[in-house]
Amino acid sequence: MESVECTDSTGGRPVRGGSPDRGRVRLWHIVTGGVLLVLSAFGSLFVGVAEVTPWGLLHADSAAVLVFLESRVPRLLAILLAGMGMSVAGLVMMHITRNRFVSPSTAGTTESASLGVLVATLFAGSEAVFVKMGVAVVFALAGTFLFLVILRRLTFSDMILAPLVGIMFGAVIGSVTTFFAYRADLLQTLATWTSGDFSGVLRGRYELLWLAGAVTLLGYLYADRFTVAGMGRSFSINLGVAYDRIVNTGLVLVAVITAVVVVTVGDIPFLGLIVPNLVTIVLGDNLRRILPVTALTGAFFVLICDVIGRLIRFPYEIPVATVVGVVGAGVFLALVLRNRNRTA
Repeated sequence: MESVECTDSTGGRPVRGGSPDRGRVRLWHIVTGGVLLVLSAFGSLFVGVAEVTPWGLLHADSAAVLVFLESRVPRLLAILLAGMGMSVAGLVMMHITRNRFVSPSTAGTTESASLGVLVATLFAGSEAVFVKMGVAVVFALAGTFLFLVILRRLTFSDMILAPLVGIMFGAVIGSVTTFFAYRADLLQTLATWTSGDFSGVLRGRYELLWLAGAVTLLGYLYADRFTVAGMGRSFSINLGVAYDRIVNTGLVLVAVITAVVVVTVGDIPFLGLIVPNLVTIVLGDNLRRILPVTALTGAFFVLICDVIGRLIRFPYEIPVATVVGVVGAGVFLALVLRNRNRTA
């Protein structure tokens, strides 16, 4: 069958389908990424202040087994689920907004979720974490929709301006959140909730992230529709795709994933921006094909950053948000300069 080619507005590169060579390349990337992720994940289980070794586990050392089951395994699962979820959320948002620099971190989604966490703490502080997550989802969804409304009212040709508007929009929401947290004497509580850190993850305190994993899988089921929506409204309608419904579905998926991650482990900046961009640069823009690779790359990236944070000032830890923020800011600037050079 002859391959199909069309132009994706997120970057101007062709999106091809039906190519056996590209299918083999994709499979090779998935297998290679999976092997690297498994090896890195296994090694990370034995990195930390408490001494846990494979030898101690084999000999049923009670202290080692307790730390392993109560802390190391839940932490690893939280890292993988959060990395996969936020990377896929960024990939979906990049397609439905048709701008590769728009992500939960540059659209006010994470700041809106943080505001939701504050509101839930103020008015439902004694309720279960699931209630706080629900409020955060509502605020994240409302903030993302408001950002899109602002974006549609602006007319500009440079795609760099969209994330700048989103960053300013997020800064306004963050300022409002900080103001009310200060007035309610909840700044430290808010920082604890929203600062991306896996050191406090224990069994019984990360399980909400399985919901993010389920929503990530749901995103794969809608991958073809998101790819078509990324071609624009008129193109989608001509193919019989309900454009508005698909965009709204994508925004709900992004809001749920972002809120769950923020409530459980905090904000991880730039993750949903840099990982999808790096993957699409290598493998193209067909969402169904690159979504598994994006998920694996995101999990691997967060895992490596978390291990670096554990080792760089051992026995103290640097929050994973700090490490990801430093690396992500550098990659973001490189992507911006790359886009400038291509459009110059």
